[in-house]
Amino acid sequence: MSPSLRPSSNQTTNRRFLTPFRLLSWIDSADTVLIFSVLVIASCGLAYELISGALASYVLGDSVLQFSTIIGTYLFAMGVGSHLSKYVPSSQLIQRFVQIEVLVGLIGGLSAIGLFLGFAWIPTFKVLLYSVVFCIGVMVGVEIPLVMRILNERQQAFNEVVSKVLTFDYLGALIVSLLFPIVLAPTLGLARTAVLFGIANVLIALLTAWYFFSPNFYANNQESIDTVPDKDFLNVSNQIQQRNRLISQALSVLAVLLIALFYADSLVSLSEHKRFNAPIVYATSSPYQRLVVTQRNKSYELFLNGNLQFSTRDEYRYHEALIHPVMQTISRQHTAAQMPIKVLVLGGGDGMAVREIVKYPLVKSVTLVDLDKKMTDMFTHEARFTRLNDNALANSNVQVINDDAFRWLDTQQQALLSSQITNNSAQTNRSRYDVIIIDLPDPSNYSLAKLYSVAMYQMAKAMLAENGLMVVQSTSPYFAPKSFWCINTTLQQAAFATIPYHLYVPSFGEWGFIIAKAKSAPPFSPPSYYDLPMRFLTPNISQAMFEFPQDMQPVNVKPNTLDKQILVKYYQEDWQDE
Repeated sequence: MSPSLRPSSNQTTNRRFLTPFRLLSWIDSADTVLIFSVLVIASCGLAYELISGALASYVLGDSVLQFSTIIGTYLFAMGVGSHLSKYVPSSQLIQRFVQIEVLVGLIGGLSAIGLFLGFAWIPTFKVLLYSVVFCIGVMVGVEIPLVMRILNERQQAFNEVVSKVLTFDYLGALIVSLLFPIVLAPTLGLARTAVLFGIANVLIALLTAWYFFSPNFYANNQESIDTVPDKDFLNVSNQIQQRNRLISQALSVLAVLLIALFYADSLVSLSEHKRFNAPIVYATSSPYQRLVVTQRNKSYELFLNGNLQFSTRDEYRYHEALIHPVMQTISRQHTAAQMPIKVLVLGGGDGMAVREIVKYPLVKSVTLVDLDKKMTDMFTHEARFTRLNDNALANSNVQVINDDAFRWLDTQQQALLSSQITNNSAQTNRSRYDVIIIDLPDPSNYSLAKLYSVAMYQMAKAMLAENGLMVVQSTSPYFAPKSFWCINTTLQQAAFATIPYHLYVPSFGEWGFIIAKAKSAPPFSPPSYYDLPMRFLTPNISQAMFEFPQDMQPVNVKPNTLDKQILVKYYQEDWQDE
């Protein structure tokens, strides 16, 4: 210790203890560092919340339920953390802030990887999920109150402290809420994104420790230090050792996170290999879902958020049954007049349905609307997958639109109404479709169930030609009878006449579809022959598909509406019974 820094013997003994906050009073940029920290930790806090919610919806389904429960748990935990922050002594505020930043960086940064691995190996996954969310929430809840107390120790006015902290807190939340779905999740994936924000937390810890425990504080302010009692000065002299300890802890965690960043994809793939029990040949994340393709021998299987969408072993059964009864019927109607056929496909981003549609010579226009661009790009540009759909999405007659089906239909319906108001009959006719194929994922959550609502089907009806036909994939009438017949009832509520049918698909079991038409349209009869060669479908099979045995008869259910999506409840009840 330099003799010049020794306090004199005649100094007062009631001088206030020299804490790091007193040191901050001589640093003009200290507030800037703290406010910048608020911006970063607010961003990280919201990011962990979004990542946990997205991951839970990926692996557990029902995005509304998962986000609701996780947000509730997270906010409650933040409240607990805010309460606990008052027990941190004033002399340890910065030290504890740094330590919490390191800890939240470690746990939050590794949270996504840990949860992916936990889902594959731990039976009580939900306990792990909510424990991680609660733990992160508590630590995040401690952070902001500590910063506010630090600023208050710097003798800033309370209203100014609150104003600054909350402003940058909300700004950080805004930044992440925009970056997460648009850039981070689709580009980096959930695991890497979590690690990245964990690194941000640790860097804030390093900045704070290096800045506020720097020896420059003492060297540049000897006069004030000289006024400190000798017994308290010993604590000041230990600030450098404390800084070194904190920086060592932060650097150790940073090294762990950098390793995790490098191996994140491998660790997630490890969990997926365990879950799917088959080699993964393709995997990616979009803002909407996790896409995984596995390979068994020569067969591919596509999973969306862990749910099987098709297997190349038997997908032709599904798609032939979905497409050809309505397409053969419409093709026969149009053949005599040699009228072109205009088709709309909602969903079906894998292009398998479009593959069957473009086989008909009269089809001159196919519009496919699928929300997920990564899905359609995958089946448009990846050679091993374009072979599965015969490169149908690249067909010159096919237009691919990446949009929400509900929103897109609403826009088209408004344009249609405008043309009717202006008596533009030609535009009205061009806007309507001869065939509409609705090949959407099962209504397992509210965001999907809206696509099976009365409002959705009414908009689709407005876009359907007078004698056109629509077909809807409708889950299983055997395993999910309430869901299947709810979709049928909903279509009827939208003023459609319905013709339900079913077939056996080995990968799915008994599966169902519903043909819908205007009540004034000609009666529908199953085709007695098919112009195109089929791998599965025959006239006899077609006839049998429209017969329902005693164990698949209609059940009494309510229609699915936007304000009360009863279909989600039916779907959960149906599949929970399994």
